[in-house]
Amino acid sequence: MPPLLELRHVTKTFSRGLINRQRTVAVEDFSFAVNTDPASITAVVGESGSGKTTLARLLLGVITPTAGAVLYKGRDLRTLTPEERHTFRREVQVIFQDPFDVYNPFYKIDHVLEVPIEKFGLAHSQKEKRALAEQALQTVGLRPEETLGRYPHQFSGGQRQRIMVARALLLKPKLIIADEPASMIDASSRATVLANLRQLNQDFGISFIYITHDLTTAYQISQNIVVLYAGSVTEVGDVEMVVNQPRHPYTQLLIGSIPLPDPTRHWNPDGQTVQTTAAQPWHGGCKFADRCPHVMPKCQSTPPPLYRTDPRRFTTCYLHEAAPVASDADALAVFAASTPTV
Repeated sequence: MPPLLELRHVTKTFSRGLINRQRTVAVEDFSFAVNTDPASITAVVGESGSGKTTLARLLLGVITPTAGAVLYKGRDLRTLTPEERHTFRREVQVIFQDPFDVYNPFYKIDHVLEVPIEKFGLAHSQKEKRALAEQALQTVGLRPEETLGRYPHQFSGGQRQRIMVARALLLKPKLIIADEPASMIDASSRATVLANLRQLNQDFGISFIYITHDLTTAYQISQNIVVLYAGSVTEVGDVEMVVNQPRHPYTQLLIGSIPLPDPTRHWNPDGQTVQTTAAQPWHGGCKFADRCPHVMPKCQSTPPPLYRTDPRRFTTCYLHEAAPVASDADALAVFAASTPTV
């Protein structure tokens, strides 16, 4: 059976300017597969501009790839029939970063829950519609009697985000793409939202692609992790292995930059940090070369392949060229939402 959702050698390029046309490669030659049995959580992390949101928009079919294909159950999203696209929209849901922009301030909260119920024919009466909305709100820890009938501005950011989680849950999706769902809310609300995501994963068998710049939350809730830099994969694999023993200099940089309140506790075992310079324009080779403290001449000219540095971890860095080069099948296996096995 093909994966639920797959990116196959996808590249997305944006262009601007009429005379001096400039191209920006947001995602380059990226392959990724989401299997929903068993359900699990895969984190996609990287700094701003690494291509995380572009990746989410590609997976949702909001934008089309410049090269490669986005497949839903083996079918290119661009060739889906109206019926297949309807099913796709139900099985693949999204939670956005800003929990306020998705609301119309003139409508009560009820509206954002009623629209998917009506659009997908989930209820045949007003009573059934109300019961479904109440059940979804209770699942994410909100009291229906204190939620329904009120306007978006009457809720905190964390409450609005939990309502969006409830909205996604209404459709009983197989996959939820969560694009920075906890970045614009306070710490206590963040913990609640992340607990909701983990509960949906464990109790309802929903897989997640958790997109974030925050390695701490990615480490907290995910089983697998993909680290992006300038639209390309630097490291991917089991989250415990990648976070606690980072192999790529960029991953070491990300982990080494996390502030620690306890000076005696090291986030990574060696307590290593990476001293770097500012990013420079890319002219071929490894995109991280101009910032890497271990750069070699060949890093400037030829992009490194994906090396299998451990049974459950892959790294694109010439520091590990003694390791075997991964095949496409190997890469897709470790990119899958389920924990990769050998």
